[in-house]
Amino acid sequence: MNNIDYDIYELGDINLISGETLLSAKLAYKTYGRLNSEKNNVIVLPTFYTGTHQRNEGFFGTNRAINPDKHFIISINLFGNGLSSSPSNAQTKQRGSKFPTINLFDNVACQHKLITENFGIKKIALIAGWSMAGCQAYQWAAQYPDMVQAILPFCASAKTSEHNFVFLEGVKAALCADPEWNSGNYVSQPIRGLKAFGRVYAGWAFSQEFFRKKTYKNLGYNNLEELLVDWENDHANNWDANNLLSKLLTWQKGDISIGNKYKNNFIKALESISAKTIIMPCSNDLYFPPEDNEYEAKYIKNCELRIYYSEYGHCVANPGNDKNFEIALDQAINDLLK
Repeated sequence: MNNIDYDIYELGDINLISGETLLSAKLAYKTYGRLNSEKNNVIVLPTFYTGTHQRNEGFFGTNRAINPDKHFIISINLFGNGLSSSPSNAQTKQRGSKFPTINLFDNVACQHKLITENFGIKKIALIAGWSMAGCQAYQWAAQYPDMVQAILPFCASAKTSEHNFVFLEGVKAALCADPEWNSGNYVSQPIRGLKAFGRVYAGWAFSQEFFRKKTYKNLGYNNLEELLVDWENDHANNWDANNLLSKLLTWQKGDISIGNKYKNNFIKALESISAKTIIMPCSNDLYFPPEDNEYEAKYIKNCELRIYYSEYGHCVANPGNDKNFEIALDQAINDLLK
């Protein structure tokens, strides 16, 4: 980004759940709207895998359920996304391939510091998010159950499944096959690897039905190759390879039961969630399938599962792709904020 439109919260050195230390940690965040006197209008929007706070702006507006005229929206960038602490901007000792392992637990612990210590907020009305942002919503609700009043994870899960793990291994292998990758010690970005990463990813982001029906034409692509080239260029032009793989590792390690509180007892962690919960998977999501959410919903006390049917698959939630999903999402948000 050339124009800095966000704030930085300095955390100092942070002890990570992996046992490592993140030196001079920082969170990049942006707020929208105003915190009211009761401090009860707070909505937290973490960022997703290849997103920043700017991409989250597609989920709210003055004509939307999340409304900056009513709500104090805090959009917090994930570690590894190039704005918060990442391999590309870390202290010299931890730059590039030397960046420590970050868990969603660490992200949420640091977000909690920002929200409580910087803003003096004690309750969060809603945490919502797409994909890895939704995974953070689950993590928040399990890690700080007394603070979170409602969550809305969409196209996400509370624990990364083995199949999801394998999908991520595939895109990672495509990137790392580029000789320029050099175990993360590259002189210039491994462009061929980044393009391969994007091309492989495109096959997972949408469903089989999306391609069978040539629904990509609705997104402005004249043919399949145009979509694939666009996905290649998006990753090659916009992302640092080490940043992508740092966040990918965070995603692979996703599990709300990690740590001393639940000691990997996943059911206990789910049962601890007291937040009013609506889970919105997409029927044709290839790596966050509804079946995983159906299992979670059995153990979360105050939970409703709303499956949205669409051939767009995981990318149904990408702002602008499906107007009807936007309507369904806003309805769920309104129901949670009642």
